[in-house]
Amino acid sequence: MSSSGKVALVTGATSGIGRATAILLAERGAHVLVTGRDVERGNAVVERIRAAGGTADFLHAELGDADSARALVEEALGLAGRIDILVNNAAIAVFGPTAAIAESDFDACYAVNVKVPFFLVGAVAPAMAERGYGVIVNVSTMVAGFGSRGSAVYASSKAALELLTKSWAAEFGPHGVRVNAVAPGPTVTEGTTAHYGSERLEALAAQAPARRVAHPTEIAETIAFLVSDGASFIHGAILPADGGRTAV
Repeated sequence: MSSSGKVALVTGATSGIGRATAILLAERGAHVLVTGRDVERGNAVVERIRAAGGTADFLHAELGDADSARALVEEALGLAGRIDILVNNAAIAVFGPTAAIAESDFDACYAVNVKVPFFLVGAVAPAMAERGYGVIVNVSTMVAGFGSRGSAVYASSKAALELLTKSWAAEFGPHGVRVNAVAPGPTVTEGTTAHYGSERLEALAAQAPARRVAHPTEIAETIAFLVSDGASFIHGAILPADGGRTAV
């Protein structure tokens, strides 16, 4: 499970699953490039990693279009020289009745959840393929796999990301680049707590066999497995980390 000597770019790494993933990959030896919009929180993640003996740098990124994605990759390469691991975690969650969704919210959700990962992979994967090694993990959601009232925009954006995962596995896998996705269930993060509240989050989790909400570190462990050499024969998979919700 070691990531020693690898350079990992983690988007949306200033809180929640992204932060937990950045910290875990750094613990396992990776030089982690922490990205996000909040400079204070980003620096706090870097300081925590460095205090524990790890290596990390913060790259401020207002991801929302192709240019911002390409600029982030250019800055990351200028700092670290290469990217071995890309974790597409940054996302916007838009919920509500279909008729009530504003076009601007729809566009923002698809821009961050679909367009940005698309152009990040376009900027990163060819160099990985040229070297014959690289790992990409996309963070999806369990609701990408089934109908859920009020989740049409968010869920469909993540379903698109899952199809992109399979397409990229087919495109880059023959050149040594593994592309997979993790689909979390209810997880305690700043975002989910703010949107659902603790009681509703627990109620959602109660529908799954595990009967509990996940901690971000549990999702991070799943991501860390997918980027490790222990997952060397896994390509194009959507790995559920949802407490069994999609199994029942």
